[in-house]
Amino acid sequence: MSTAPLKLAVVIGSVRENRLGAKVGDWFVSQAAQHPDVEVDVIDVIEHPLPLAIPGFGQELDAATQEIKDGITPRIAAADAFVVITPEYNHSFPASLKNVIDWHLSEWAAKPVGLVSYGGMGGGLRAAEHLRQVFAEVHATTIREMISFHNPWGAFEDGAAPEGADGAAKKLLDQLTWWGRALRTARAETPYQA
Repeated sequence: MSTAPLKLAVVIGSVRENRLGAKVGDWFVSQAAQHPDVEVDVIDVIEHPLPLAIPGFGQELDAATQEIKDGITPRIAAADAFVVITPEYNHSFPASLKNVIDWHLSEWAAKPVGLVSYGGMGGGLRAAEHLRQVFAEVHATTIREMISFHNPWGAFEDGAAPEGADGAAKKLLDQLTWWGRALRTARAETPYQA
């Protein structure tokens, strides 16, 4: 069993102007930094504007798209586990996040995903539940523990999350690292076939 730190990619899925996602991401990264044996890589989707048109099988990418893909694909592939931070737009997650998932298939496979959602009264729960279906299709495993922020507007201004969130983050990270280590060991022993 590997004792190397678990490589955790925190994926910020919103690209809207004045988005809350970056603040939620900063808070979550501060929580992950307190967790032993975890190395965090923040993948902010806004920094990797992949086109919506995914090339067909065998089709070459233009130079600009290849550069964008080269900036994100190795980082997703290197991750042992993910935490995806998503808002809820119209009862689901944003197209920007779906696009990044769709551009990558084998890179997600046999890895655990934790979900952190935010939104209005529902706290982004519908977005999170939709993501569970999408991640299952790319052979990733979403974990049970998740974090949901209901009407969080105005929160995170000082870097602090609403009451109780720090404890929820610890539970999520504990569960995610268990799955991350178990699946990393399983992938090393028997390469996963999607």
